[in-house]
Amino acid sequence: MSTPVARIDELAVSFATDTGPVRAVDGVSLDVAPGEVLAIVGESGSGKTVTAKTVLGLLPATATASGAVVLSGRDGTETDVVHVSAGELRQVRGRDVAMVFQEPSTALNPVYTVGWQITEGLRAHGRVSAKEARRRAVEVLRTVGIPDPEQRVDHYPHQFSGGQKQRVVIAMALVLNPGLIVADEPTTALDVTVQAEILDLLRSLRDSTGTAIVLITHNMGVVADLADRVAVMFHGKVVEEAPVADLFAAPQAEYTRSLLGAVPRVGEGTARAEARAAARPEGWADADPVVAAEHLTITYPGRFRRPGFTAVDDVSLTIRPGEVLGLVGESGSGKTTIARAVAGLQPVTDGSLRVLGTQMRGARGRALADMRPRLGFVFQDPATSFNPLLTIAECVAEPLVVHGRASSPDAARGRVDELLEAVQLPRSYGDRYPHELSGGQRQRASLARALALEPELLVADEPTSALDVSVQARVLELFAELQDELGFACLFVSHDLAVVDRLADRIAVLYRGRLVEEGTGAEVLGSPREEYTRRLLASLPVPDPVEQARRRAQPTPSAASHASGTNA
Repeated sequence: MSTPVARIDELAVSFATDTGPVRAVDGVSLDVAPGEVLAIVGESGSGKTVTAKTVLGLLPATATASGAVVLSGRDGTETDVVHVSAGELRQVRGRDVAMVFQEPSTALNPVYTVGWQITEGLRAHGRVSAKEARRRAVEVLRTVGIPDPEQRVDHYPHQFSGGQKQRVVIAMALVLNPGLIVADEPTTALDVTVQAEILDLLRSLRDSTGTAIVLITHNMGVVADLADRVAVMFHGKVVEEAPVADLFAAPQAEYTRSLLGAVPRVGEGTARAEARAAARPEGWADADPVVAAEHLTITYPGRFRRPGFTAVDDVSLTIRPGEVLGLVGESGSGKTTIARAVAGLQPVTDGSLRVLGTQMRGARGRALADMRPRLGFVFQDPATSFNPLLTIAECVAEPLVVHGRASSPDAARGRVDELLEAVQLPRSYGDRYPHELSGGQRQRASLARALALEPELLVADEPTSALDVSVQARVLELFAELQDELGFACLFVSHDLAVVDRLADRIAVLYRGRLVEEGTGAEVLGSPREEYTRRLLASLPVPDPVEQARRRAQPTPSAASHASGTNA
């Protein structure tokens, strides 16, 4: 047996709070073998990220850790990061262990070139000439697949796409050839196609360099695609640990079974969509659409004598009363621009867009004011859409007060309590502030606020992308129940095909601003006509290691064929 690159032994971590210490990690013991990918999964608050940060000694001053976290360097040295000085930790970071953070935009400094940031680790661990440092930076950028690395090494973070920025962060982690990389949700913010590229990159780096990876994620498809072994955490403890194939085939812990059962799968929404279609009243298809776009075009004006950018190009679609339309596509496809235009937050450049009978092209003032009470909006990140100075009850009551349905938040409290109960939150949560709720609870409160005025149309922009898989499942189930009960129409925007399939009556696929395919879930996801849709489906990791290995062995549609497919 080879020496583990990391050995965690009875690790316990507590945080000091005003109400006393809170135990976040409770007696965790794990080993990571050289070249192994260990996935640590669990809901928010399970302790997985705290465990990962302990490996790098990144805990805040309020934390107290006990036990041992022993790192074995490639030179044979061993370091217990729980019991070393700050100076010794600096020597370990980058050399023996490095971290890939969830959001590359916050991990990269916007005022320095990516080359400077990559070579910072080299300079911190020894004397190296500027010429040699640059050579190493170019080499590692080439390794992670950045095109034209000799030129791109001098570019700034804002000059890279989201997927390229994540590759740069991986390059920063690799530059000193550590034995272990800790990747904390490295693909959560990425589209499925970019996610697939990053997973392929991590797999190839593991195979070529022998670097072990600790993968922190709540995406069970990513686990099935990349991991060798899985540790499941719940309330600070490891409740199950097994090889990935064994864990998916025969999970032993009840919590693991519930976690896997909550994962959305393509095809699950077909029965619901068919039942809803059968229950439609006669003549429903002839009803006036809630949303009707005809040759819709939206162009952002250029600056500094540059031409404008057409984000939405000649799109025609409709949403009928009580219907859920799922809008899918990669970042930059135009789906959020369409959602904002429907809500009156983005001007229409050309074509026609009628929302609840209002022509949005050129609409302003009174026309928008009359339409907006009939429309609700659920934002992607409820933490930033809520005013942190207001209680949840005051946030939910805000639409009622703004539109004159109540004179004050106190006068609206009865209605607010009804809304909180409708989204399965206790009435007492109305007296809490947004930071006192979990992510899933905040998203439910956001849904309550969007439904406060009993809208005819709801626009939901990636409302579950930041949620854990089990919390996501509960929010989606609640969303479906409320939609069936209240009968509002909905434009549901997402890059997760399985999530859209669970809720939508019809699915529209966007690529570079153009509508390339539209139909029911069974049509679009079951037998897609367009090469681009097939590429999206091929890039979506399935929560089954055996099936995912089989799919990975098959060639994915090339960029060229996918481009030609969208032009067909």
